Amino acid sequence: MTSLGDLVDTLLAGASPAPIVTAGDPVLRRPALPYDGQLSAAQLDGLLALMRTTMNEAPGVGLAAPQIGVPLRIAVIEDPAPGPAEVLRARRRVPQPFRVLVNPRYEAAGPGVAAFFEGCLSVPGWQAVTARLERVRLRGQDETGRELDEVAEGWPARIVQHETDHLDGMLYLDRAEMRSLSANAHVLDRWSQPTPEAAAEALGFSLPTSVQGRAGSTSTTP
Repeated sequence: MTSLGDLVDTLLAGASPAPIVTAGDPVLRRPALPYDGQLSAAQLDGLLALMRTTMNEAPGVGLAAPQIGVPLRIAVIEDPAPGPAEVLRARRRVPQPFRVLVNPRYEAAGPGVAAFFEGCLSVPGWQAVTARLERVRLRGQDETGRELDEVAEGWPARIVQHETDHLDGMLYLDRAEMRSLSANAHVLDRWSQPTPEAAAEALGFSLPTSVQGRAGSTSTTP
């Protein structure tokens, strides 16, 4: 069996950006292993740099290690928050600097739920309306081992939930309203409004008012 260190060494010796694993690969459907120092400092630094490059080149606003085939509970986030001001306000989307989440988990930090179109680098070409908690408490560590315990709101909370779900073997489609599933071209041309009400009426679905699937990563890792 290939060790995690050997797997990362092979990735680092290969192409940059790394190939993104797509839906249907079992690595996306298995809970990732808690990170507890399986990599050397150089391997971890190299993996994080590769993940950042891969995320930015895609482009995306988050990337979990399993999305490049590494089954560890590590994710990266970076969001410049481009787009029309009206859309950004509706989605409560604000710029997020680059950061690393190690062994993240989240729980609800309020009753609110927000539903918007959401996509995934591992499900290229498609988006679907997905309900997410509006406010979550994030716990875990950063790449230095510093403990994290903070509240995320709006679009940053959505990113945290999306990437942490990846580490639990979930895709956003597991939580999505499937009648809303739309090719990216349709989302751009037809459903670019700040909120998805027009899509709901035209495609014949109700906007979800609760989060589908498992109710968050509240106890998967210490």
